[in-house]
Order: sequence, then structure tokens, then C-alpha cells
Amino acid sequence: MSRSSLRLAFVAALQLLPPRQRAILILREVLELPAAEVADLLATTPAAVNSALQRARARLAGVAEDQIDEPAEPDLRATVDAYVTAFENADITALTQLLTAGAILEMPPMAAWYAGREDYGRFIARVWAMRGTDWRMVRVAANGQPAVAAYVGIGSVEYQLHSLQVLTVTRAGIGRNVVWAEPGVFATFGLGPRLGAAG
Repeated sequence: MSRSSLRLAFVAALQLLPPRQRAILILREVLELPAAEVADLLATTPAAVNSALQRARARLAGVAEDQIDEPAEPDLRATVDAYVTAFENADITALTQLLTAGAILEMPPMAAWYAGREDYGRFIARVWAMRGTDWRMVRVAANGQPAVAAYVGIGSVEYQLHSLQVLTVTRAGIGRNVVWAEPGVFATFGLGPRLGAAG
């Protein structure tokens, strides 16, 4: 329960706070660093750190719990199923409707970072333009979060492993997608490099 609460607090901070408030909140509340140390790290004053922390707390306190809370299991599954369907159908409208307004897509270890429904949608549309629109998705899980392995069509009978997408799903929609394309990550999940046409 504590782990889930911490994850949700982190998701809320990522989605709702400006970068400086986010950094201060994590350094002060999660890492429990003193205000003076945070001020040194961020080249500011302890008073400015405390002020930003108060603003961050006030912003998070004003957010309805259902905006960041995890949905019930059937609702979570339904959201992931809808995402899979939208991705496999290359339906950018349906896919972006499943995202929160501040949804983030990142691709570690690359510096790719897309924030907001529109930028997220533009990136996925570009992927489809470059790789084609024939995809199959395999549901997996990562650290208690829903995830999907994305396979892209290569010819008429086979799909090649493209990426692993780890989703953070809240009641307001998909708030984050961490996309991995590293072979070492694929091996950790036991994902095969190829998928037959039958899926």
C-alpha cells in the first residue's frame, strides 16, 4: 500500500507540477533532504525552497483523488485493452483520447521526452509513418504496472519486436508511458524477437 501511494504521489508530481516544484518536492519529501541542502543543489535560498514546497503541496492538495488514483482492476484492464486496440488499428484519435492532458512519453536511455496529449500523439503518428501501421501488442506487466510489448509487421506473416511500453494508468487515463527498446530489457521479460501472424 505504501509503495502504491508513493508511486501515485510521484505520478501526480510528474503530471501536475512545474519542473522546479517537482524537483523540490522529491528532494524534500521523498529524499528528506534539508531545505538548506536543496537550496545549495538548486542554487537558490532555503526560503525559496520552502516557498516552492508549500506551493507544490497546495497544488497537489487541490487535486481530486480520482485524477491520480489507480483505477479498479476491470477499469485498468479496459483502458489498456482500448490502448492496445487503438495502437493496433493505428487510430491516433482513439489513442490520444485515452491519455491524460499532461501525459508523458519517455524512452530511456535516449533523451526523448514528450509531454502532453498532442506531442505524444504526434510522436506515435511519426512512428507509424516510419514503421508502418501493422502492429501486434502482447500484454505483460512490469513492477506491478501494466505493460505491452509492441511488435511491428515485417512482411505478411511475421512481426518483429519493436519496444516494451510500461504504462502508468490513473482514473483520468494513461498518464505516462516509458518505452524501452533495449535488447537487455526484452531478455528480462522473456520477449521473443518474432511473433507469427496469428499472434
